[in-house]
Amino acid sequence: MKRFIRLIIILVLILNETVYAQTLNDNNSLLWEVSGNGLTAPSYLFGTFHIMCEEDFEIKSKTKNALENSKVLFLELNYSDPNELQSMQKMMQSEKKLSEQLSKESALELNEVLKTYQMTLEQVDHYTPQALYSLISLKAITCPPASLKLLDVEIMQLALADQKQVRGLETVADQIDFLGKAYDVEGSIKQLALGDEYALVFEEMIDFYKEENLYELDRLVRDPKFMNSEQEKWMLTERNKNWVYKMPDQMKKESTFFAFGTAHLAGQNGVIQLLKDQGYTVRPILN
Repeated sequence: MKRFIRLIIILVLILNETVYAQTLNDNNSLLWEVSGNGLTAPSYLFGTFHIMCEEDFEIKSKTKNALENSKVLFLELNYSDPNELQSMQKMMQSEKKLSEQLSKESALELNEVLKTYQMTLEQVDHYTPQALYSLISLKAITCPPASLKLLDVEIMQLALADQKQVRGLETVADQIDFLGKAYDVEGSIKQLALGDEYALVFEEMIDFYKEENLYELDRLVRDPKFMNSEQEKWMLTERNKNWVYKMPDQMKKESTFFAFGTAHLAGQNGVIQLLKDQGYTVRPILN
């Protein structure tokens, strides 16, 4: 059960590690300040790489300073809420078996793919398609489980230690709904079959993330085999719009630190551009 819960958390994190192009090569940063447009204090946007090995993990001083200067932390999900974690577990298990949703040929294909993960269809038959997708992490992340670092959770712990409130930009129910629209059973099988390619891309992305090189991250992951236009719509664009609709009222109340997958920062429909379109000044914090 502990392994299953860990896979669930990894799923709702790993699906956000895709970034989209804009002219960022001269302004590469994971941390951005939001000001102007009537704000009395700045707020911050921080792009996370949700899961990494301990040897690659670092929270830079500029990020800690921005968090310290903020009054409240917003993550994609509020991982400090036990009710949310329970909902996550419940929503990732399905009463309808995967084998009942697949043709005989697709079931055989899935079982063959699962063999490369040292698993069988019988073991995952009660997974939802989204939970099935989470198995990619077993290929993409090669370090031992004990050495894994969940950056969002580490940031949350810093905030809680400073007695800051932690909130979520969306609920588990919201996120599972978006995941369901983006990834069906057949789509999940196709992505699982790309497990070895995910492993190679993951290693390169870690290197560029450590360099805060959003331009190169974008170049690496724009291959549509990892995320087609429909999946991009539900996993990025629609969620970004929902978040940016909520952010102004929160930023007017108090300085806020928003931490979410780096995927959501960049691009024409990224959070940076959507806030600029509303009249805010959004600048990279380089040091």
